[in-house]
Amino acid sequence: MTAPRRAQVARETKETKIRLSVDLDDPSTRKISTGVGFFDHMLEALALHGGLGLEIEAEGDLHVDAHHLVEDVGIAIGGAIRQALGGNLRIERFAHAYAPLDEALTRAVIDVSGRAHLHFDVEISKEKVGEFDTELVEEFFRAFAGNARITLHLDLLHGTNAHHQIEATFKACALALRRALTPRGDFDVVPSTKGALSEDEARQ
Repeated sequence: MTAPRRAQVARETKETKIRLSVDLDDPSTRKISTGVGFFDHMLEALALHGGLGLEIEAEGDLHVDAHHLVEDVGIAIGGAIRQALGGNLRIERFAHAYAPLDEALTRAVIDVSGRAHLHFDVEISKEKVGEFDTELVEEFFRAFAGNARITLHLDLLHGTNAHHQIEATFKACALALRRALTPRGDFDVVPSTKGALSEDEARQ
């Protein structure tokens, strides 16, 4: 029987405190609380459409701004996903998805490669959605991709409403991630010519 693909992460700095658990195969549990309402909404979309069980309790120096919190949550989610994958990397690996929200349309392309890279071509039409600084969307995805050690390309193809632009981006990422992480029991080897999907392992 394949081991459960689950992980827990605790991250605490002078700026943030995060407790997080992720389950790549059981999406039945979603409890998200960061103190930033719009960000919670986006993380809900990421978990729901990504087929993830996700529990997050996070607090941070919101009296300054949400930057540290959003970035550190990205670090924690990315790290938890990488940890949950463990050595069982017989997965689809490559995936892409499109997600619309009314007039907005985003494309996401993912390679669970062991190599961290973010291409982010998402020009958001406003600096804020409510109290949320929209420049933090890129900060989240950069931290997420870096710590999940994935290659992630996000392109906003069109859209005018900032809320729609951001939500379509989270949803497209979620859909592509779900497909990329799909187990492939019919694979005899890890889907890589190197025989590894970890940068460190590939160098050995």
